[in-house]
Amino acid sequence: SVANDLREGKKVRGDSFPDVSVLFCDIVDFTKTASLHSALEIFEMLGQLYARFDTVIEHHPVYKVETVGDCYMVAAGVPTPRADHARVKALMAIDMREAMRSRDAVGHLGLELRIGINSGPVVAGVIGRKRFLYDLWGDAVNMASRMESQGTPGRIQVTPATYQLLCDEFVLEARGTVPIKGKGDVE
Repeated sequence: SVANDLREGKKVRGDSFPDVSVLFCDIVDFTKTASLHSALEIFEMLGQLYARFDTVIEHHPVYKVETVGDCYMVAAGVPTPRADHARVKALMAIDMREAMRSRDAVGHLGLELRIGINSGPVVAGVIGRKRFLYDLWGDAVNMASRMESQGTPGRIQVTPATYQLLCDEFVLEARGTVPIKGKGDVE
């Protein structure tokens, strides 16, 4: 809907979304891996990986916000609100993690992921006049990023807000408190 509005020359304003789940995924030790391969090899590696993740998105209709280097950002509940935003993010995260263990070309890349998910309110919209990107802002986005960066390789780390939305359907394991930049210790 946002792309259609932009094509028609309509101004796309920012909107508040109270219930969104944001997922960040990153390759563990990517800098080290990149130093062992040519730029073209890294490009092809990320191309294979992101093509698989894009296929996962088709099974869990969500919004792919962006990829920056080895970071992959996806949200559910925006631009179309959905009550099951946390559930769909959890299922997608599990599928992403399983793709890394598959017997195909992606599984043979030998990469490990850190995945973080947070749920909460965001503002979404398009800023600027060149290279349009429907982006997300807010503390929920920042915390999702922190969950990824402070996560454990091969695991999916969620915030207490996401835990509350998932605990009736998924098995979640307490990790204890983790120091989060700008937030202090977070469960």
